[in-house]
Order: sequence, then C-alpha cells, then structure tokens
Amino acid sequence: MEKKGEGKYTTIHYHKYLELDALLEAQVLRSEKLGKPAHDEMLFIITHQAYELWFKQIIHELESVINMFSKDGVDERSLGNAIGRLNRVEKILALLIEQIGVLETMTPLDFLDFRAYLFPASGFQSFQFRALECLLGLPEQKRMTYHSQKYSSVFPEEQQKQLDDIYAQGTLFEWVDKWLQRTPFLKLEGFNFLEKYKEAVQKMLDKEYAAINASEYLTEKEKEKRTEMVGGTDTYFKAILSRENHEALITEGKKRMSYDATVAALFINLYRDEPILQLPFQLLTNLVDIDDLMTTWRYRHAQMVLRMLGNKVGTGGSSGHEYLAETARRHKIFSDFHTISTLLIPRSELPALPENIRKKLSYHFSNI
Repeated sequence: MEKKGEGKYTTIHYHKYLELDALLEAQVLRSEKLGKPAHDEMLFIITHQAYELWFKQIIHELESVINMFSKDGVDERSLGNAIGRLNRVEKILALLIEQIGVLETMTPLDFLDFRAYLFPASGFQSFQFRALECLLGLPEQKRMTYHSQKYSSVFPEEQQKQLDDIYAQGTLFEWVDKWLQRTPFLKLEGFNFLEKYKEAVQKMLDKEYAAINASEYLTEKEKEKRTEMVGGTDTYFKAILSRENHEALITEGKKRMSYDATVAALFINLYRDEPILQLPFQLLTNLVDIDDLMTTWRYRHAQMVLRMLGNKVGTGGSSGHEYLAETARRHKIFSDFHTISTLLIPRSELPALPENIRKKLSYHFSNI
C-alpha cells in the first residue's frame, strides 16, 4: 500500500512551502542588538526586503523575455507571453512606487533613531537592482559613477562578473533592437515607406505653414518664429530620413537604436491599427512604460530621501538626494522609443497602404 506522501504528488504545509521560518526570522534589528531599540527599524527592514523580493521576480520575468528574443527568429506566438510578462513587470514597478508611501509613514526623527547603525550600508549596494538595470539595457557609459569608480566596484568579484556577463550576453534593449531590424516592414514590395512618409511629412508641414501665415492674430515676427519652430523635413526629420545622419547621432551618443530598428519602430507606431502590428506596438509601449516607471521610482525615492535627510550625505557616502535625483534624469534606457513620438504624423496624413500589403498585415481570415 502506498504510504501518505509517497505518491506522484507529495503533501506540504503552507508554512513549510513558503519557508516562513527563514523569512520571518530575517528581520534582525541592529538597534535592538546595540541596546537602543528603534521601533521603525522593523518597517525599514521589511520594506527593503520586500523590494529585494520583487526585484527577484522582475529579474525572473526579464530573463525569460530576453530568452525569447535572443534567438535568430522570434516565435510570433511568444510575443503574447513576452507582453504579459512585461505587463507584470509594470505592475510590480507601480507597486514599488506605492510602497514608498508606506516607508514615508516613518518621520525623519524616527529614521534618525537608527540611521547611524546603517553605516556604511546603502541601497547602492543592491546587487539585484543593478542586475535589473543591466538586463533592461542601461548603458554602462551613461551610468553615474560611485565615488568616481565603476558602479559594480561595491560588489564581490563573482557578482561583478555576473553583471559583466549580462552585458556580454545581450540586454533586452539590444535583443529588441535586433528583432526590429529583422522585421519585414523595412522591405515592402510595391511600397517605399520612407519615400511615402517623407511626402506625407512635407504635406503636413505645408498645411502648418499655411495656417501660420493665414493667421490674423500673429505678427510677421511671430509667424517667422512659429515657422522656424515647426521645422522641415531637412531639419526636424533628417535623422529618420537619412541613415548617415542617424548613424552620426549614434556616434555622438545622442541615439542608441540602430537606423533599421528605428524605421521599423516608426512603421509599427504609425500603422499600429493593422492587426499584425498590434502586438509589436504593445511590446514597444511596454518598454516605454517600464522606462517611465523606473524614472518615477527614482524620482520618488529621491524626494523621500530629501524629506528624511535634507541635504545630508547618504549612509553609503553618496550625496544623497542630489545623487538620486540625477540618476532619475540620466539613467534612461528606452529613450529612443520615446522620441519616436517626435516623428509621428496624424492618422489623416498617413500614406495609404497598397491592398496587397494591407492583406499581409491583416489576419488571413479577415475580409478586409
């Protein structure tokens, strides 16, 4: 007779399954150990432990998405899974932003009760957060340094190697860039997308120029200024209309995304309503949303530090609020996808797709 627990499915208790003994014994208050217990140190520890658990989940999701895109051909059926997991990352990041509000129930005086015991520990030493940034594709050369040293210098050699390996194996930004370069939207038989786009842009600009010049409320000087601000196809849109100009901007460090990937992303954004393009558009939207949420989290973190510490130096020796605020400004990852909005034109001005191409971008069973 089969004994209890020896079958294909063994039984387990909730407490054991979640390893609650280890989890709930991990809150060790230094203030208590040093004989000066500070009530709010428990909140501080639990909040940061919760952050680390969520960082682990985000890393789990990002690694799976990178695995989907790190193949020569991305299985179209995997796009839905990738989008679902990136949506999950967005929800977690939104939760982490909200979690700052819980931490802010601790007053500055409450924090000062135990702050001295944290030295020299710092959030900068969170390996998982650095791994998360690396997986997304934050460029090493754009990172702010830590005491003029490489960002990974605070970690043991093994962890430094793990971070280096992420870059060596390819980040989410890099794999998505390669995927966009391979999309078939760059070469559409019987439809020169860039040529038609350029004509549409010029038509749109001509309308704007005419509206400015016809205005009865603007002076001639104001009209001239407005026209200058609108720009033209040889100025405002030259990066997308010229591979050479685009690659020069990459060399100058003003762009990261390749020219072909940028053209593909623009096409996807402009014709997002076509059935086959809806999932790719959602994926690009996810990346922009994640970048926005990361920036919001950094900004909220910086504001919390300002509220708690003013202009005091951080426990890890950084400039505290000033350092964190600067990372919110500079540590952008998918800014090239944000700037696609600069290149968009109204739906009414979109070049019409030939019927044969519209069919290719529709579902096979569609009557369109």
